[in-house]
Amino acid sequence: MKRFLVELSYNGTRYSGWQIQPTAMTIQEVIQKALTKLYNEPIIVVGCGRTDAGVHAQQFFAHFDVEYEVEYLAYKLNRMLGRDIAILDLRETTERFHARFSAKKRKYIYRVKGLKDPFRNEWTTFVLKYDDLDFDKMQAAASLLLNYTDFLSFCKTGGNNKTTLCTLTESKWYVHPETKEMEYHIAANRFLRGMVRLIVGMCLNVGLGKITLQQVKEAIEAKNRIEKSLSAPANGLSLVHIEYPEEFQCGAKTIKG
Repeated sequence: MKRFLVELSYNGTRYSGWQIQPTAMTIQEVIQKALTKLYNEPIIVVGCGRTDAGVHAQQFFAHFDVEYEVEYLAYKLNRMLGRDIAILDLRETTERFHARFSAKKRKYIYRVKGLKDPFRNEWTTFVLKYDDLDFDKMQAAASLLLNYTDFLSFCKTGGNNKTTLCTLTESKWYVHPETKEMEYHIAANRFLRGMVRLIVGMCLNVGLGKITLQQVKEAIEAKNRIEKSLSAPANGLSLVHIEYPEEFQCGAKTIKG
């Protein structure tokens, strides 16, 4: 049996996230159906994590096990998957590689815009009260999170996480005044269900003066939900980087054509 590594990117607008669901179209389902057709047998694809409905991935990894490689497999997959999913790398890897459990770090970017833009609304969230945001308070809220490891306060109800502990290595806002845009960058070893969107929502509420930093701090330490909890819209969120041990050389190639 051979194990193949797949690096891909996707626009999640039309999909209900990565993981297969019984009544909605997902990225995993579409890829598995394409591979099953090419191999003429059921193929199971394991992803590096889960993204919510409407969330994008600029970099995503998966693996699957088969007896042999179909000729021009990457090219055929790209033809079958359509314009919103791109196969960037597909090659044989070691059986020690696991798309989910081998990952050491994941990074997300959330994009916010203060000007309505019909050409970018699938990738960026428009905030009507952008000019009212206090960016210094938002930055302070983002930095505050680096002092904690238990993020139960930012776990979406219904998550089946065995632990709510996460180690953050980055939590920062980048503001671009000339274009009225800002980006929230966050990286960690793992994330909880809905965590990033709840954090962005918290920062926006702090920036608008709806809640204070002290209220956020007290909620995190008490492991309570944040007052006036807000889950930011999915369209502004993108998974942008997955880091693996060097032995797997993930992201080392790019497929042409």
